[in-house]
Amino acid sequence: MIEFLVHITLRLPHDMPAEQADALRAAELRRGRELVDAGVIKRIWRLPGTTENVGIWAAHDPTELHAVLAGLPLFPWLTVEVTALALHPIEDR
Repeated sequence: MIEFLVHITLRLPHDMPAEQADALRAAELRRGRELVDAGVIKRIWRLPGTTENVGIWAAHDPTELHAVLAGLPLFPWLTVEVTALALHPIEDR
C-alpha cells in the first residue's frame, strides 16, 4: 500500500438547502467511517475554523485513491490535494 497526504476543502453552494447539506454531511460521515474501518483512512484531522481536513490515506496506487475520493458523497464540492509519501531514511530500518 502507498500512503498519501490528502488535504480536502469543502465548499458547498450558499444556496444549497440546509436539509440537502445536512444529508450530504451525514452520508460523508458514514462513508468516512467505512473507509477508516477498511484501513483506507489511516489518520485524519480537522483544521479548526475551516471546512478543511488533512489525513493519511492508503491505496494500492493513485488510480485506486482517485476512485475512492471520487466516490465520496461530497466529492462534487471538494477541492482535493494529494501528495504521495515515501519513507524517510530514518524510518527505513
